Amino acid sequence: MPADQANANQPDPRRELLAAYLEHLSHQRHLAAGTLRNYRKDIEALFELHPGVALSRMQPQHIRRSVAQLHARGLSGRTIAHMLSAWRGLFAWLARHRGYSANPCMGLRAPKSARGLPKALSPEAAGQLLDVPAETPAELRDKAMFELAYSSGLRLAELVSLDLAHADAIRREAEVTVTGKGGKTRSVPVGANARAAIEAWLSARALLARAQVQALFVGARGERIAPGVVRARLAQWAIRAGLPVHVHPHVLRHSFATHVLQSSGDLRAVQEMLGHSSISTTQVYTHLDFQYLAKAYDAAHPRAKKK
Repeated sequence: MPADQANANQPDPRRELLAAYLEHLSHQRHLAAGTLRNYRKDIEALFELHPGVALSRMQPQHIRRSVAQLHARGLSGRTIAHMLSAWRGLFAWLARHRGYSANPCMGLRAPKSARGLPKALSPEAAGQLLDVPAETPAELRDKAMFELAYSSGLRLAELVSLDLAHADAIRREAEVTVTGKGGKTRSVPVGANARAAIEAWLSARALLARAQVQALFVGARGERIAPGVVRARLAQWAIRAGLPVHVHPHVLRHSFATHVLQSSGDLRAVQEMLGHSSISTTQVYTHLDFQYLAKAYDAAHPRAKKK
């Protein structure tokens, strides 16, 4: 048997270490299956960039070369930063549990890339979207979901995780309490239109929901609605509303933040309602707010109009 074929049939020690690391993440940190797949993909990309190089022989120059190659392929700084984080975590685990002496990723950063501003609907477009009439139980559910997402700035995962008990709290207190990223809990006000849409949905919910299902929003099979269904329904809803842009659930969250900031100017309050751990994450909406004001200025100021 040729030597190269014999080597191909031998197990790759790097992949055995990767499997052990992913098992550690699954059992000790309880990461979701999708997150584990992303870790595997990012770490396997490092293997492909340096075929045959044992993990114990990886040096900072290997990582720097990898970053340069990925950047040359057109990957964004944010994507490369995620990959570096996965590599850094692997080598940190190897140092703790396999006796590796150093982490070759320490001190290395991804190249900076321009940060794209989140897209938001104008107040008029948001009203056009949410004023689409709802008649069937599924439409009443959709309207309640979209009104609530826009009213309270909920993430998609937070929206679909709501139970009937949350509806009771919305009725009593006009606010909803959700658990967001990092297990952080926050309470957000719920506007009158969203409360009315939820009441309308609750009157029809029994026509879709299976008995004993406690989810507030259910799908066609009567179980808790899936995030993918919400995305698809919102895209269809935007088409019905005649909007010329694709609308996904995060657009409603961005629109909520932008419109509250435009009205109040209170960045700290928007941070708390969005559940951002850092004010710097929320500050991106100040750029959106400035864009809105700049457009209004250009349209209204007599000395701003272009000749």
